[in-house]
Amino acid sequence: MGPLTGIRVVEMAGIGPGPFTAMMLSDLGAEVIRIDRLSHKGIGDRANVLNRGRKSIAVDLKNPRGVETTLRLIEQADVVLEGFRPGVMERLGLGPEKCLSVNPRLIFGRMTGWGQTGPLSQAAGHDINYISIAGALGAMGYADRPPAPPLNLVGDFGGGAMYLLTGILAALVERATSEQGQIIDAAMSDGTASLLSPFFGLMAMSMWTTDRFSNRLDGGAFYYGSYECSDGRYISIGSLEPQFYALLLEKAEITDPEFQEQLDEAAWPAKREKLTQLFKTKTRQQWCDIMEGTDVCFAPVLDLKEAPNHPHNIDRKTFVELDGVVQPAPAPRFSRTQGEIQGPAAMAGEHTREVLSAWNFSDQEIGELQAARAI
Repeated sequence: MGPLTGIRVVEMAGIGPGPFTAMMLSDLGAEVIRIDRLSHKGIGDRANVLNRGRKSIAVDLKNPRGVETTLRLIEQADVVLEGFRPGVMERLGLGPEKCLSVNPRLIFGRMTGWGQTGPLSQAAGHDINYISIAGALGAMGYADRPPAPPLNLVGDFGGGAMYLLTGILAALVERATSEQGQIIDAAMSDGTASLLSPFFGLMAMSMWTTDRFSNRLDGGAFYYGSYECSDGRYISIGSLEPQFYALLLEKAEITDPEFQEQLDEAAWPAKREKLTQLFKTKTRQQWCDIMEGTDVCFAPVLDLKEAPNHPHNIDRKTFVELDGVVQPAPAPRFSRTQGEIQGPAAMAGEHTREVLSAWNFSDQEIGELQAARAI
């Protein structure tokens, strides 16, 4: 019932942002077929949430008949996703020019760290490297220690997968009028730079400095950050606006006149130290009882095991359990065409015969491909 029901996607198996994009497309209703390596047949884990919601076929892409099989699937698809280094798909005989020649309406999505061109395009890398050259990593963390990696959320999934997803959706909309496909060059370094757009604007307006832990949104401001409680757990406050800040002082029973001035940056470290000591006087739950649900802009800092049990997340069904695995539910939400998880992660090659049959391969052809060890 998702809004992408009827859209067919061929995903070339990979890691990180490519699979995340495929997961999102599946959650939105698309039929996603994952092409795994024949040598990986039977490998996988049902609990791998990143691979949920699609069927898997195992193909030998070094076998010409395996390449022919993949191209035949692509010929029937709306979208193909690949996350190889630039040139790999071309060397396999599955480059965008070849694929678009057999399917002019195809959206060919390419996910890389550095992009299809540029001096770094052929270099290996990971999230931490891509967000480094974009300027993101250098803006994060405490001033007196190395920048702290924000998991791999910013490069892989934010600047990578979500930008590839945006490009695919935009290309599908454009195709409705042009009847033509196109190639999407999604680079994690580009996407991360795009995510930083607001901060480049703030810097241009002299409202942001390149010094870490000295700005309103990087932990430098005492009224926007996380604090330890008496039980060793943490809370977060984001009392940026004057009215929210005034409520913070009220709820925390802060009467110290020094706190009446919010924006004196020179005084931020001293005030942060005072708040550090104040928040250590109560447990996390006690602070929740005082502030949660108010306009202080407050929340407990939960770990991955705690988050699914928070009352707000329970009420909105933000997390679901599928085959014993607790995981985030599809997002965003739709009034008419709500998506859903189409199933747990597949074992590599688990659905080879089923998929090929559904995509117009005859039993004889499937048998011949198996005999040729192409699938």
